[in-house]
This record gives sequence, C-alpha cells and structure tokens, in this order.
Amino acid sequence: MRPKPAAAPRPDLDAELNNLAMSKAAQPLFDAVKKHIDENVAPMSEEFFRLGEGRKDPWSWAPGQLELLEVAKNKAKASGLWNFFLPNSEIGQGLTNLDYAYIAAELGKQPLASETLNCSAPDTGNMEVLERVGTPEQKEKWLKPLLNGEIRSAYAMTEPNVASSDAKNITTRAELVGGEWVINGEKYYISGAGDPRCKIMIVMVKTSPDASPQFQQSQILVPMDTPGVRILGPMQVFGHDHAPRGHMHLKFENVRVPESNILLGEGRGFEISQVRLGPGRIHHCMRSIGQAEKALDLLVKRGANRTAFGKQIIQLGKNLETVSRARIEIEAMRLMVLKAAKAMDVLGNREARVWVSMVKAMVPEKVCQIIDQAIQIHGATGISQWTPLADMYTNQRHLRFADGPDEVHHMVVGRAELSRH
Repeated sequence: MRPKPAAAPRPDLDAELNNLAMSKAAQPLFDAVKKHIDENVAPMSEEFFRLGEGRKDPWSWAPGQLELLEVAKNKAKASGLWNFFLPNSEIGQGLTNLDYAYIAAELGKQPLASETLNCSAPDTGNMEVLERVGTPEQKEKWLKPLLNGEIRSAYAMTEPNVASSDAKNITTRAELVGGEWVINGEKYYISGAGDPRCKIMIVMVKTSPDASPQFQQSQILVPMDTPGVRILGPMQVFGHDHAPRGHMHLKFENVRVPESNILLGEGRGFEISQVRLGPGRIHHCMRSIGQAEKALDLLVKRGANRTAFGKQIIQLGKNLETVSRARIEIEAMRLMVLKAAKAMDVLGNREARVWVSMVKAMVPEKVCQIIDQAIQIHGATGISQWTPLADMYTNQRHLRFADGPDEVHHMVVGRAELSRH
C-alpha cells in the first residue's frame, strides 16, 4: 500500500475544510451515544471501580468487574453503537473522522465509555491497521475477535535505551530464519500489555538495517503467549501502575513467529504508521475535549458551592476570568480538533499530518492547564481520591509524550510553516 500521490489542489478546498458541521446521518448516533453513557455507563462505573479496590492480585480483574462491563457492551452492541472509530469503512458505522470527533468528545467524559463501544486505544489503532493492511488470515485470527470486543491488544514501539520519538532509532531486531521471524530487543511503556485479556501485540522492529532509513523498520504481529516474550514489570505513571491494564516493560528473547505475521511487507513499518498514527493521535485529542469539559464543570460547581471570606469562591480573585479563559480554550480546541478531523477526511492522513500535529501539540497542554485550575479551586480535595481530577491530570500529562512528544509535533508544524516561505 504505497502512498498515493497528492491530489491537485481544489479551488474550494478552504471552504470544504472549514465546513465542520456534523452530518445529518450521524446526529441520531450522537444522541444515542449520549443516552448510552447516561443510562448504561455512568450508573455502573462507580460499582465497577469499587469492586476493583483491594483485590488480592492487582494484575487481574476482580469478580464482577468484567461482567458489569460486558452488560454495558452488550447493550451498546444491541443498539448498534459499536466500532465507530473506523472512518469510511464497511465495518462498524463507517463514520467520517469529523463525525467521530463529536462522539469521541462525549466518550472522553466517562473513563469506561470508550471500551463499552469497543473504541478504546490501543485497540482502535491496531484494528485500523489490521483492517487496512492485514491479510485475510490475519484478519480472521486477530481482527475478528478484536472487532467483537472479545480480546484486547497492545502496540509495542517505545524503547528505554534510545530516543524513540525518532522511530529510526528503534533497535529491536527481527531476523528471518527458516521461515520464522526471530525477535530480540526491549520495549517499555507498552500500554495495555498487563491486561489478562491482551492477546496480541503489533511490534515495531528493525528488519532491514542495510536499507535506506525509512525502509529499515517493519511491524510484526506477536501473540502475548509466544515463548520468549517476558513481562519484566509495570512502568509507573506519576507513581501509579494502572493495574491491571498497565504500561509494561517487555523483553523479547529469541521470540519466534511465522514469517506470515509481518504486516504489509518487510521495510514498510513507517508506511503502516501513516495508517495508524494520524487517527490514533486525533482520537486522544477528541477525548481530551471531553475531559476539559468535565474539569470545567467540576470547577464551576465547586466554586459555586463553597464560600470563603464572605463570597462564593468562584467570585474571588480572578476565578471568573479563569472560567472564561477555560471556556474560550475549550471552544478553540474543539474547532481545531474538528478541522484536523475534517482535514483527514478531505486530504487523507498523510497530507493532513500538519493539522494532526497542531492539535496534538496544543490540546493535551491546554487540557492539563484547565484540569490544574479545577484542582486549585478544589483545594486539597483536588489532589485526593475524592475527585477524578488527579487521575485526569496525570492522564493528560502523559499524552504530551504518547504518540510523539510535543517537540516533534511543533517541529512538524514549524517546518511546514517555513516551507510556505
């Protein structure tokens, strides 16, 4: 699947990119998702997390947790609310990136909402890769159970000993020996790899060290139970291991998988990344808008319900300006994310790269700021377990590394701007 040549510029391109309205066909789905979150996700979420407290084995789900989740998933399936994330595909609803952006912002308001619709990372990116470039056999074995929500998956790229923000630095080696890929190397912060439901990884490896830099890397399917795949332990995020999903430190020691487990072909790892990373990055940003909305809602409610020095806290100092700026930032971010989604629909993932980098550099930083302001309004409670704000903050802060650090995205945008001059 070689990149298509860029299409000739269209005179109406700016007008098309700035038409950010949700399609009429997607509006009923959007309304149904909001109803599903209110009626099926929010009511069970508190019980889900309560059941998980104090479990003996942190790397397993407590009795009753997955059963609650499955009930919500089955209700979503029965309502046709399933696999929204695949743009312009016959699988799922075939929504555009723009339509999905509206829905994903709602999913971001509830931590379990995405999974109940089978729209959770890293499965979304992995399923999109398999749907776009997988062989019939790969789709039958791995895509089908992923699409059915029966298993989870992981994506293994980042390495502890090199600057992985430049994927050309990846050193995990895969050599073809007797019809098998033999893999040796080390990966870390592999999200979801601790989940007992995680059965398959897509692993970025170096297969062709003598090729030109952009053709040295490949992506290979590696089942979690393959001999030689060792989980060394969880990597913490601000002191939390996020068990049982976790962000794992892995070692590959003479891991052998069939030659047919390669995706698309040898040396085409970067090409696959163009399929995966654009949508994956923007999905994070879409959900982050929902997180910002939730944080602002908590900020205002707390500020209006507490008094100090004879006034509502929300009326003290510059707190009204803080609320104003948060609302302005949210609406600005929303428009930017919608435009990036529309750019992917109109231009394709490759040509829309600069738009995706713009929002990936902007959104997590701004959302962190809004959550931080909500924490401040709550006082000491804001950093406690009594609100979701501390977890929301650490989640957003780590997004400034995930799918490329801020600096890489600013480099993409800055270079594009220089090229115009």
